[in-house]
Parts: sequence; C-alpha cells; structure tokens
Amino acid sequence: MNQIQSHRHNPSARSALGRDVSQAFWRALRSQMHPRMIFALFMPFVVIMLLTVVLLWLGWTPLTEWLSAELTESSVPGMVDPVIGTTAFLALKAWLIPIAAVFILLPLAGIGGLAVAAVWIMPLVLAHVGKRDYPDVDARGKHATVISVWNAIWVSMMFVVGWVMTLPLWLIPPLGLVLSLFWWTFAFNRMMRVDAVVDYANPDERQLLWRERSSGFWVLGLVCALINLIPPAWVFLPVFSGLVYAHYSFEALRQLRRLDHEPAVQTR
Repeated sequence: MNQIQSHRHNPSARSALGRDVSQAFWRALRSQMHPRMIFALFMPFVVIMLLTVVLLWLGWTPLTEWLSAELTESSVPGMVDPVIGTTAFLALKAWLIPIAAVFILLPLAGIGGLAVAAVWIMPLVLAHVGKRDYPDVDARGKHATVISVWNAIWVSMMFVVGWVMTLPLWLIPPLGLVLSLFWWTFAFNRMMRVDAVVDYANPDERQLLWRERSSGFWVLGLVCALINLIPPAWVFLPVFSGLVYAHYSFEALRQLRRLDHEPAVQTR
C-alpha cells in the first residue's frame, strides 16, 4: 500500500491525467454503441420526461411571475428604468421569460434522471463493462445498494437546494453559465464516482481512489457538465456519464491492485 500512496507524488502520474480522461471517454463512446447500453437510455429518459411535465405544470406559473416581477422591479440605473413599459421591453419579457423558466426548471428534472441512472442503471453498466473490458477486476464491494441510494438522495437534495438558492444570481448574465457548470460538475462527480466503484472496490480502495484520483473525477464531471449545456445531450448523458465514470474507475482500480501486488524494491 505504501507504493500506492507514493504513487500520488509521481510527476508521471499527474501527467497521465489527460490520457486517462480521454481514454475513459473513448471507451465509454464505444460501450454506448452496444445494444444493451442503447436500451439502458430508456429509463432515465422516461423519468426526465415525467419530471419535466410535473415541474412545468406545478412550477411554470409561479416561476414566470417571479421572473417577470424581478425583471420589471429591478432598478439598474440607466438601463432598465428608462425602457420599462415600452413595446420593446414588453416584447423582450414575452420572449425571454418563458425561455429562462424552461432552462431553470429542466435541470431539476435532469437531476432526477441522473439519480435513476446512478441507482438502477449503473449496476447494469458495471456488469456490462466489467465483463467485457475488465474481467480481471473482481467485485469486492459491500453494502452497494444502501450506499448508492443514500448518495443519490444526498446529491439530489444538495443540487436542488443549491440550484434554487442561487436562482437570483441568474439575473446576472455571466453567472448563469458559471452556476450551471458548477452545479452539474458537482452532480456528475459526486453521483457517479460513488456508483462507479461501490460494487467492485472495498471501503479502503474506495477512499484511496477518491483521494488519489480526485482531479480526474472532477475533470470527468466538468466535461460532462459542458456536454450537458447542449439540450439533446440530456437524452443520453445520464447513461453515458455512467459509462465514462465506470471505465475511468475500473482502470484506476485495476492499476491500484496491480501496484498493491508489486513486490517492493529493495534498496541498500
């Protein structure tokens, strides 16, 4: 185990971050083309659609009214007040507010789809990827279901609370993009990194992987968050992100166990 801990200080390990991340995405893309993984897209997609309908039904009116009031009552000297009541301003409100409401409500449905993928689809992903690509990595996880469900609930609650609390900051244009990237990076990383290893890594291995590979997990989350900015990606990203994290975690676990079994180098 000392060899593994010293591995974190090896410059070559840090320089391999880009290679490991790109390798995980390439392998995930290849796995996504398998019929079984294409079929796995169905459940998260249905959940996202149902949650979207419910959220739009319950939240559309209060959210659009709040956005309209904020846009009208905001006093930005020299910018908003002079144009309130003009035809151009009313047209802008009629066009901008529905779009803003959609982009605020849809992510709340998206986190539900991600949670479903993490709890119910990820075991299928791990079984598929593990059998086909990592047969030498045996399962040593304990209490996987309990850990997975609790993690999905915790991450979803943190995402929803954080998203709602930071809604006023979306009125400042640059912060909308930054907040979206931050919260989705957080969601992908904290949701998928747990489910990607909980079935196969024992508790000590999990903690070591999350510590030693923390940068890699966050980079994976950031790239997935960037892809998530493209609306069509919402259909496949819950499962595809699971494949990305699965490949990255399987390879990391394989390397960890190989290092753990290498004989120590004897020095005089």
